[in-house]
Amino acid sequence: MGIPDHVLYKPGKHTPQEWEIMKTHAQIGADAIQRAIGNEDDKEAIGFLYVAIDIAGCHHEKWDGSGYPNGLAADHIPLAARLMALADVFDALVSHRVYKPAYPMDVTVQIINESRATHFDPDIVDAFNRRMDDFQAIAARYKEQQDPM
Repeated sequence: MGIPDHVLYKPGKHTPQEWEIMKTHAQIGADAIQRAIGNEDDKEAIGFLYVAIDIAGCHHEKWDGSGYPNGLAADHIPLAARLMALADVFDALVSHRVYKPAYPMDVTVQIINESRATHFDPDIVDAFNRRMDDFQAIAARYKEQQDPM
């Protein structure tokens, strides 16, 4: 969100300046949701949007504190964002992107497990492993929708 197409869809590696632009999307998304809430009187009716702010703003934070935009670590990262972080990486790995082919499922699982307690909340990685069949089924279903061959 808010990233120029020439940066977002660049097929090769980003320059340091382009990477800094890419990293702004988390805060741009959180700010956009906050503006959408505005001065809404019925805060209870839109309470889910506050969770959406956490997800948008913090889904690139890492368990070890090395993420962005705020360098949050461990339980300082909202739970919804920790869940989305793993789901976002899973989707990026199993999906074709302009800059890379889709990774095989075994490589995806290995990368996620190697990132336990560094990138991802260890408990969420454990839950991911317990529900691997569900993740694989969802990935297969959406791959079929994107590529009917």
